[in-house]
Amino acid sequence: MIQNTIIDTLLNRKSIRKYTKQKPTEEEIETLARAAQQAPFAGQMCSLLLKRGPARTPFKAPLLFTICFDMHKLEKIMLKRNWLTGSCDLSLLLFGLQDAVLMSENLVIAAESLGMGSCFIGSAPYHAKKIIEEYNLPKRVFPIVQLTVGFPDEDPPTRPRYPLDYFLFEDQYPEITDDMIDKAMNEMDKGYLSQDYYRKADFMVPLEDDRKETFTFSKYSWTEHMGRKWGQWTPTPKVLLEALNACGFDLNSSTENK
Repeated sequence: MIQNTIIDTLLNRKSIRKYTKQKPTEEEIETLARAAQQAPFAGQMCSLLLKRGPARTPFKAPLLFTICFDMHKLEKIMLKRNWLTGSCDLSLLLFGLQDAVLMSENLVIAAESLGMGSCFIGSAPYHAKKIIEEYNLPKRVFPIVQLTVGFPDEDPPTRPRYPLDYFLFEDQYPEITDDMIDKAMNEMDKGYLSQDYYRKADFMVPLEDDRKETFTFSKYSWTEHMGRKWGQWTPTPKVLLEALNACGFDLNSSTENK
């Protein structure tokens, strides 16, 4: 593979959950925010919330960013041009998600370049009502993801990824063969088992529906973990739809019905 500073930064990135007491400077924080802003965007449909730690942040991180899908600001601008929103909220959400995730990745890589580490917290949408109260969010702002940032006090290994032939498909999506599946599963599971990841984290998703536990940490790895998460969690969109509604978004209706 080609190697350079940027490629090395991308390939060596890992989640950091332990941070030193060193606080990022105001200049560093401004740099992170400006780098995040410079990401490609559909309509700058995002905002960045900041909370400083360690007392009020996960993992006692010095910084906690909350990346939000934000139509509130854009709709204010549209009104100045005598426009009301005509797009349905589902369409807006898809474009806003693009803005938010691209901005998030810019922030992560900028932090890495300054010697900092980070960890995404993906449960933010399920805590939308709490975040609304905490940050006094107006309607039409929805938290997408949170990100802790600070100077690392640990150096974990990078985590395994799929083989490239299970990820990169040229010209057309292939038939996924048993050999491809077995190779991908083996690479992911062996990688996590070699790092003893789940035992060290002491995290095994409990089984539901009276399923009998047959795994120990000596065999429990990524593929079983993913199966249990997405095979059992959030079977209904109700919680997310309620959270979106609390933020002023209705994915079930068109603007014609509003």
